Amino acid sequence: MTSSAEAETTCVDFETGLRRLVARGYQFMHPRNSRGEVLAIVGIRAHDNVVDVVRLDDEDDVIAMRMPGDEENVLEPSKVLWQSAGTVATVLTEVLALPEDHIPGSLVLPGDSQWLAASA
Repeated sequence: MTSSAEAETTCVDFETGLRRLVARGYQFMHPRNSRGEVLAIVGIRAHDNVVDVVRLDDEDDVIAMRMPGDEENVLEPSKVLWQSAGTVATVLTEVLALPEDHIPGSLVLPGDSQWLAASA
């Protein structure tokens, strides 16, 4: 039997994955060529101290990235904290399994606590 956490992050198909991304707050745009044909589906979500981007060019050509929130160009970032590429099922499952705020250990923002062991 599948737990509710597993069911939440298991992506069985394109439509299910996109619905779960929308439920998490992703907003999508659809770049088009000069004839009006959709070139890709691009989802972006800025939250906490990071920005997540998912670009779907084809069911077998998907890329996802998580970058610092201050990244100036989210489509061609200079710093990436996490990245995955592959099929819709693989990449969207990985995106949905990411921690909500950041990749643990990847960012320490001003004001974040750093605990040190006390010495006697």
